[in-house]
Amino acid sequence: MALIIAGERSGVGKTTVTLTLLASLCRRSHKVQSFKVGPDYIDPMFHQHVTERACRNLDPILTSETYVQHCFTCHSQGMDYVLIEGVMGLFDGVTPPQPLPLLRDGVNDYASTAHIARLLNLPLVLVIDCSRLSGSVAAIAHGYSSFDPRIKIAGLVLNRVGSDRHLQLLKDSLTPLQLPILGVLRRQDNITIPDRHLGLVPTVELPELNALIERFADLGDICFDWEKLLPLLRMEGYGDKGDKGDKGDKLLACLSSTVKIAVARDRAFNFYYQDNLDLLQQLGAELVFWSPLEAPELPEGVEGMYFGGGFPEVFAQQLAENTDAKAAVQTAIMAGMPTIAECGGLMYLCEQVIDFAGKSWSMVGVLPTTAVMSGRLSLGYRRAVTLQDSLLVNAGTTVYGHEFHRSYLMSNFEQPLFQTYRFDNEEFIGCEGWGSNLPHLNLHASYIHMHWGASPEIPQRFLRRCLSE
Repeated sequence: MALIIAGERSGVGKTTVTLTLLASLCRRSHKVQSFKVGPDYIDPMFHQHVTERACRNLDPILTSETYVQHCFTCHSQGMDYVLIEGVMGLFDGVTPPQPLPLLRDGVNDYASTAHIARLLNLPLVLVIDCSRLSGSVAAIAHGYSSFDPRIKIAGLVLNRVGSDRHLQLLKDSLTPLQLPILGVLRRQDNITIPDRHLGLVPTVELPELNALIERFADLGDICFDWEKLLPLLRMEGYGDKGDKGDKGDKLLACLSSTVKIAVARDRAFNFYYQDNLDLLQQLGAELVFWSPLEAPELPEGVEGMYFGGGFPEVFAQQLAENTDAKAAVQTAIMAGMPTIAECGGLMYLCEQVIDFAGKSWSMVGVLPTTAVMSGRLSLGYRRAVTLQDSLLVNAGTTVYGHEFHRSYLMSNFEQPLFQTYRFDNEEFIGCEGWGSNLPHLNLHASYIHMHWGASPEIPQRFLRRCLSE
């Protein structure tokens, strides 16, 4: 068994509840594996900081339903307890590309927390923000528990409860529903994770994080009904659903020799799916982590580069001032070194980044454009049709990915890499990205984040190119 933490909507405190549970469990020296529904990078960083195990994303759009099952089964093995943090509200999803048996007519909850609960046949705990509720909490709980009879709500966590009187009103209202109250979290002014324009501030930027996690653990020790929760969280006898899955069927042969890949990882670049890094290693790569913020040069002997997303705009001055690192990256790319750059990585390869204050900072300069920060958020799943060959995909290939950024590029794409569409309604968004449209460069640079879990041929193509250069 395992347990999913779901919310009745975004912002109700799913992450706080999840971290409180994880911190309290890990304080007891249990082996705990966490998962996160959806494409998010930052929440899994907090999970991993607490559990000291990589959090895995469960996203059927970026991968597949079968891969989600396989990933969950594989990484739950040998664990004492397993916890999944949901995404948005319980039934908040998107319209699927085709009718699926797990969905009901008129209910577009593909890739939602409910979808994952059905897919894995797991119970969930519903977190309710009670800060502006009393008797109405019963209507919310009743609606969510009865909306889809295939969903099993094991109990409730009441968050942001005020006084004892407030709690009693909530309990009195909920009593007829016979839904167990598994936890009560009072309003906490001293337990807050700072955020900014793309969500929570990543763990590497929070020097007081360990103290914060200790407060979460203290809170978790007293606010949950552990006698009822532990049996739900304990990992025993989960079925072998998806044991092979896309990963088992598609994983290709390892390379004949090791390839050293420089992976940019520091405060500016830290958005990576652990499964992507694992696949590179399984296929024969040696990953060498380095910092474009601080390192004077590339790691010695690398044959490829991978720049993930992150916050280069926040650290633009420091990136700009590390001229040796920029020169090394530029020289390597111009000499043909295979390079992946996603979102923040793409921004770093531009000529300049203009930050929120309007200041311009020089970057690597291999992409003939400038990245400009703005208030407009580009967010959502994308279907991308490849128009040019790139380091990762051939022209004519369709891939699925996710965008999440507040920057745009000043220059138009004369020969773009991707033609992009919204996943849910096929609305055309635009063209973007670089591949073979920059002559003589082995490059894949795009705003679109991709998860390679169900497509191991993508990283293998990258590594083979690294070997051939």
